[in-house]
Amino acid sequence: MARDTSPIVKQSRREGYALHPKAHKIMARKSGIPGQHAHGRQGKQSLYAIQLREKQKVRRTYGLLEKQFARLMDEANRASGQGVLPGELLLQFLELRLDNAVYRAGLATSRRAARQLVGHGHFMLNGRRVDIPSIRLKAGDAIVVRPKSTKSGYFSQIDDVVSNSVQGPLSWLKSDAKKLTIDVTGLPKREEAEAEINEQLIVEYYSR
Repeated sequence: MARDTSPIVKQSRREGYALHPKAHKIMARKSGIPGQHAHGRQGKQSLYAIQLREKQKVRRTYGLLEKQFARLMDEANRASGQGVLPGELLLQFLELRLDNAVYRAGLATSRRAARQLVGHGHFMLNGRRVDIPSIRLKAGDAIVVRPKSTKSGYFSQIDDVVSNSVQGPLSWLKSDAKKLTIDVTGLPKREEAEAEINEQLIVEYYSR
């Protein structure tokens, strides 16, 4: 399973955006682009550079590789219309990923951690074991931690994980930390995705 293994804090500094909870403290001490000659490279950005950085920020936030992200954008463009904007569809597709749902439900402290949990097969989707983080969920889907996995050290201490979660209640997702279940009740709203995203810049980047 292909994934980006570069240091998340380094990625965060490059994008000027905390892509992981542990990046907040480090970025408070170290700001700006990483690298020995980084300060010499900074200047006024072109529109293309701004669009590129926004695309990279969102792609890295949700943990996708370039080809995966480009395919999602293409699908969003084809599915848009009748008042549905491609940028909002893109964010909806990203939010509906299984690993993101696990993170949003508070069962993981980061999307990277959620991706690892899914990849190790700890979850069942509608009664079947799954290990593909990119599975797109739909209303009515039911996710539950495998009975065997509930006995693991991680899930036996899930209360500590949930208490450290920064996620708030969502209209499209209901979770029960005691029963280790997640229910998809609808579709994500734009305001429930990451706030500091300008999806229109990503649409413009791919429409060049």
